[in-house]
Amino acid sequence: MAGPRERYRAQVREEVKQHAWLQIAEAGVSALSLNAIAKQMGVSGPALYRYFANRDDLVTALIRDAYRSLADTVSSAYDGGADAVALAQVIRNWALADPQRYLLIYGTPVPGYHPPDDTRAISDEIMAVLVEAVGPDRAVSFWTRVHGVLSLEVAGHFAGMDVDPSRLVESEISELVSSDRS
Repeated sequence: MAGPRERYRAQVREEVKQHAWLQIAEAGVSALSLNAIAKQMGVSGPALYRYFANRDDLVTALIRDAYRSLADTVSSAYDGGADAVALAQVIRNWALADPQRYLLIYGTPVPGYHPPDDTRAISDEIMAVLVEAVGPDRAVSFWTRVHGVLSLEVAGHFAGMDVDPSRLVESEISELVSSDRS
C-alpha cells in the first residue's frame, strides 16, 4: 500500500494530466506547457518539474494512459465475446468519447517528440487482440479500415455528407471478415 507521500504524488500527477488534456483540447498538443498548467493549478512552474521532468515526460504519460485505456477497452470487449464488427464499434466509441486522446496517439505526430519504446508495447497489446479476433492476415486491414474511417470522422470530414460513420465502420469490417471466408 502506498504511503501518504506516494498517494499525494499520484494525485498531483493526475491533476496535471487533467489540466494537460484541457489544454490539448483548447490549443493542441504542440501548445502544451507545464508552466501554463502550474499557473492554472496555482503553483510555480518549477514545482511541477518534481512530477514531470519536462513536457515530453508529460506527453509520454498521456500517451501511455491513452494506449492503456484503449488496450483495456479492446481486451475487455473481446473477452466479453465481441466479434470483429463489435470490436470496431468499441474502438470507435472509445475514440469518440475523447477525440483528443484518440488524436494524441493516432493523429499528427507531436513535433520534436519521440516516444519511448514501452509505449509501443502497449499498442502491441491492442494488435494482439485484433490478430486473435480476425486472424493475422486481416488484423492490419482491420486496423487501417477502422482508423481510416475514425480519422475522417474525428476530423469532421463527413460533415455535410450523407454518411453514417457507424454504418461505414460496420460495412468495412463486415466486408473484410466475409472476404476472409470466401
